Amino acid sequence: MPAFISPLWALGLVAVLAYLLGSVPFGMVMARIFGLGDLRSIGSGNIGATNVLRTGNKPAAFLTLVLDAAKGGIAVLIARTLVGPDAAQVAGLAAFLGHLFPVWLGFRGGKGVATFLGVVLALAWPAGLACCATWLVTALLSRYSSLSALIAAVAAPIWLAVFGHGQMVVLSMLLAALVIARHQTNIGRLMRGEEPKIGGSKPANLR
Repeated sequence: MPAFISPLWALGLVAVLAYLLGSVPFGMVMARIFGLGDLRSIGSGNIGATNVLRTGNKPAAFLTLVLDAAKGGIAVLIARTLVGPDAAQVAGLAAFLGHLFPVWLGFRGGKGVATFLGVVLALAWPAGLACCATWLVTALLSRYSSLSALIAAVAAPIWLAVFGHGQMVVLSMLLAALVIARHQTNIGRLMRGEEPKIGGSKPANLR
């Protein structure tokens, strides 16, 4: 854990602002801009990039993926620049929770994988790139998007330790636990052999 040396009021303000940024449902925004309808009534009802992809609009899905990652990364970078390293970790957690439990959508959000990767990239970009590579290699080998997300999340604390960011391991373990919790349905399908693969007849369930 980092040494929390910033004033509590500053950390609290960072947490609130980062949460509000993380709560922005970019999937819903892209669906509105591209005229795709209400994501909550499409496919899984999720607000993430995979459900946007179910509409068949790849640019909208790509923008959702990038923006969901960016909101986590931007929250971390701004907090680090204006307050300090301790605030950066607070911002990362708050932005991630904002995506999972957005106030604008009755606290029913996405699964957080893109935002998770954005946070890790901003906290320690070598470890973040290693997590992205872990996702990609797993996806290429297994063709399961959800499995790739789970393995990348579990690998994050390891990569952070390897690259000398031990003070971020506890945060990454908490984020990984939340990613796993949000993928319980996917884990069940994986165990039953029912999880759709990337490029299959149904999109894999990365959200």
